[in-house]
Parts: sequence; C-alpha cells; structure tokens
Amino acid sequence: MFEAAELGRKVTKEEYEKKLAGLRSSLLTAQFAAREARIPLIVIVSGVEGAGKGEMVHRLNGWFDPRGVETHAFWDTSDEESERPAYWRFWRSMPARGRIGIFFGSWYTAPIIRRVFGKSSNSELDSALERIVFLEKMLADDGIVIVKLWMHLSKKKQRERLQQMAKDPLTRWRVTKADRKNCKLYSKFSRVSERAIRRTDAAHAPWHVVEATDRRYRELEAGRLILEALQQALENKAKKEKPAPVKTSTVAPRADHAISILDRVDLKSKLTEAAYDKEMDQLQSDLTRLTWAAREKKVATVALFEGWDAAGKGGAIRRVVEAIDPRLISVVPIAAPTDEERAHHYLWRFWRHLPRDGRMVIFDRTWYGRVLVERVEGFATEAEWRRAYLEINDFEEQLVEHGGVLAKFWLHISKAEQLRRFEERQRTPTKVYKITEEDWRNRKRWPLYEDAINEMVARTSTEFAPWTLVAGNDKLSARVQILRELVARLERVL
Repeated sequence: MFEAAELGRKVTKEEYEKKLAGLRSSLLTAQFAAREARIPLIVIVSGVEGAGKGEMVHRLNGWFDPRGVETHAFWDTSDEESERPAYWRFWRSMPARGRIGIFFGSWYTAPIIRRVFGKSSNSELDSALERIVFLEKMLADDGIVIVKLWMHLSKKKQRERLQQMAKDPLTRWRVTKADRKNCKLYSKFSRVSERAIRRTDAAHAPWHVVEATDRRYRELEAGRLILEALQQALENKAKKEKPAPVKTSTVAPRADHAISILDRVDLKSKLTEAAYDKEMDQLQSDLTRLTWAAREKKVATVALFEGWDAAGKGGAIRRVVEAIDPRLISVVPIAAPTDEERAHHYLWRFWRHLPRDGRMVIFDRTWYGRVLVERVEGFATEAEWRRAYLEINDFEEQLVEHGGVLAKFWLHISKAEQLRRFEERQRTPTKVYKITEEDWRNRKRWPLYEDAINEMVARTSTEFAPWTLVAGNDKLSARVQILRELVARLERVL
C-alpha cells in the first residue's frame, strides 16, 4: 500500500498555480452547498512525521471559509479528557450539520502509538480498530462525510525532511525529540499504520494515501479528494427522495395474550412508612459514604431513569440527590432536542454531559428516547431506531470500560395505576402542572410503547449494563429498590 505512494510525483509551480485557483473556487462552492444541504464533513489528517501534516491543515483553513470550519488538534490528553471515556474528546468536537471539522490527529493516534511502543498486542490493536470502524459507520449512517488522509513519506525522504527542518532556524522548533525517536522506528510505525489502514478502509470512510514528498502535489491531491467527497455527498443527497414522515410506529403491537418482559415485574410489593423510613435512612447514609469513596478513587457514576409517565421518576431522583453532596452530583433533564442538538448525532448531547471521574450524573430520560418515543411517534425512521440498539450498547460499554458505574432504571407501573395518578394530578392544584395533553395521548399508545420497552430491555440489558426493572405501583417500595441497587453497584465497583 505505502510502496504505491512512493512514486515521487511532482507538480511544477506553474501547474500548481493554474490548478489551485480552480480548486479553491470549487471547494468554496462545495462548502456553501454542503452548508445549505446540512451535510457535515470530517477531514482526518494523519501520516508520517515530517510529511507536512501541519502545513496541510493550515492550507485547508485558508481554502475554506473559516466561519464554517473548526480545527481540532488531538495531542496530549488533558486532565479533563483523561477523566472521561477516551472517545469523549472526539465526540465533543464533532462538527454540526453543514460544518467542517478538521481533525489533526484522531481516534487512530493512540492505538497506533500504543502498538508501536509495545503497550498493546496485535489483538488489542485490532479490537481498538473494530471500535473505530463501528464509530465511523455510525457517523456515516447519520450523514457525516468522512475523508481520511494519510500523508506518506519514504524512510529516506522522512530523514532528509527532518534534517532539513532541523537546520532551518524557522522550522527547527518543529522537530522534537519524539520526532527523532519516531524516525528511528519508521519500519515499525509503517507496519502498524498499514495494518490500521487496511482494517479500517471502508466504502463509507475510505483511506487516501497521499504521497507527500512534493508539497504542491500533496496539497492539490488532498484538495481534490476532499472536493470529490463533498460533491459525491451533495449528488447523493439530491438523488435521495425525501421520505414521507411516519406518524406512528410501523411495527404492530404484540398480541394481547403474549407474555412480555414487563409482565414479569411483580407490582404488588409494598412497604409501610415505618419500614420505608428505616431502610431509606440506612440506604441514604450508605450512598453518602460511597459517593465520597468514589470521589477518592476517581470512579464516575452514571444513573439513568426511564419509565412510564407518572411512574415516580422525579421522586426517586430526589431521594438519590438528597443523599449526595451537591458538589459531587448533577441532574440532566432530557427534553425535546434543541436546534444545536438536532444538528448533531443523537448521542452527542449525552456524551457531552458525561461526568468527570469521581462525580455522578443522573439522566432524567436518556438516549433510549431513540428507541422509545422517537420510534413510536415516528421522529426516527425504522432504520435509525433499529441500528440504535447496537450504537447504545457500544456507548454504554465504553462508559463501563472506563471504570465507571452505570445504573439503568425502568420504573414500571400498571395502566390502572397510571390512570389513578393522572386523575389525582388533575384534581391537585400543586400537581396539575405535571399532567399534559401529551401524557393522555401517549397513554392511548400504551401497547406500542410496551412493545418498544420490551424490545429495548431485551436488546440492551447486557452483562456490563443490565436494566433494573423497578416495581413502581408503590412509590415507597420503588424508591428503596432504586437506592438499594445503586448502593450495591457502587459497592461492587469500589
């Protein structure tokens, strides 16, 4: 693969200047068209040290309208980044629809470096590459155009380039000790990089190896590749017919006699107030102690709450929050996405709220909206919500792999109990604000929601992130169940 790039291609100054004017004009035209079409673009600039990656990034910033471009250099990991799952730093940098993100370094950098320096095995490298393939497919499915550029130099040319830079007072500062060290490991870097490129080269995110010996050729070739990718995306979007909006789920509800996962939840459990007060005092005391221990050991906790309307999520969350120092916890209520959130992949707004190590975040409704309300109400296409199960499992696996605690609660109540609570809210002046027309409309679709919930639990209750189905007809019992499970999860990890 790399040998094919070592052909010493050159472009004369006259040819370069002639082609550059047209290229820049076409790139600007494509950028503005992509902005109108809300097509996001990620350009990954990687390659051999000394191959002019920094110059290429600088050139791209000059060619595009800078108001629509964000450049991210993923160098040393900051404390803020190291205290979250590894992909957090990339997710918060994802370009919005219609914008361009230039990634100087990327999710490829750390896996390649770890393998070159013997800090991982080939199988561990391959596992990291599998996750990258999954990420890029997920982004491409969401409409993001990904252009991956590998700037290549032969071993001889790299050595000559670094020597030349080291002699020039204007570029000497760019040649670091790490560059010299990496130059000596050229062959190993080449083998590992080629393995990474071959295993992650895909139709939705192909690699382009650009011979970088000649600056003019390198720039024209990189610009051409980006332009072609944008033009192809624009052409594909123009051909695609706009689908008619789906108003309800296209999946028929299960037959009335079918036994579901939710049917197995025992809703008869009850607690007396005396028993509740005694157990709640102990559980809240345990939770206070464990959250401080988690802070000391830098263990992050994510607790997510889903459930039927009026199932008691708010009351349960309040009892958890009461036990925890407010400096250690935050609650993120999830409503309909904002314009900024709609401009990104649906998981983006959840990644950005992940807690630092030692802290806890509670999500009041979550990423499961994609396979619940968005599925039933037709806000997501069937293809979108069906692939979301795997996307969610991968997301949650990353949270747990980082060493954190993930607790998922579904608060289940009977249909009769929900009706009783709805009517009580309508009669009570201090609670009437809690009941809306949407609640009543959702209730009419109970069978559709029930099927969506059952499939959600079946497909996302994993070994590393199981669901806790909470019997919620009795609020006191439900709160105790939740705190008991949260305490148990923290104790296991700590």
